[in-house]
Amino acid sequence: MTNTAHNASANPYAIARLNDEFRQQIHRPQGHNRVVLTAGIDALIGDVREWPAYRRQCQLLRLVMDFDQFTPDNDPNVEHDFGQVTWNGETCFWKIDYFDLALEGLSENPANPAITARVLTIMLAEEY
Repeated sequence: MTNTAHNASANPYAIARLNDEFRQQIHRPQGHNRVVLTAGIDALIGDVREWPAYRRQCQLLRLVMDFDQFTPDNDPNVEHDFGQVTWNGETCFWKIDYFDLALEGLSENPANPAITARVLTIMLAEEY
């Protein structure tokens, strides 16, 4: 099931615009949006209080922020909600999911930021 399968009337171009804005500003998420790093990513980054780990985290976030290689093969719903990057020799995926503001269920309309919390998860390919 895709994020918008429950709402066929959602505008994929509006969703893509909101996803791009969120992803390109993941260093300062707005509203109810959040970024999650999986345990595998966190283990490879290390303690971000230390400079080398902080730098690794920044490098990964920059790759996700700059991703613009959307094609019909990797973005069939035209929502810009998934991507793949290579970081420190690791294949990583990022995925945006749409929840209600309480994070208890899916958003009724991901094109409406007033009722949608976007969660961008960055994971190792093997964690997908």
